[in-house]
Amino acid sequence: MNQLPQDPMILFSVINTKLRDQYPSLEALCEDLNVSREELEKKLAAVGFEYNKDLNKFL
Repeated sequence: MNQLPQDPMILFSVINTKLRDQYPSLEALCEDLNVSREELEKKLAAVGFEYNKDLNKFL
């Protein structure tokens, strides 16, 4: 996760933008960016966001 922002609110924005514009799923994003899905979800959950598979974004 070194190439992603460390601030959770900025991370939320960056990830949702990437999901909207470049990736069909969180799995595809994590694989392409070589980041741990669990770590990403944990960091965003800590500030109240959860991934919605149907919408392909964190809410």
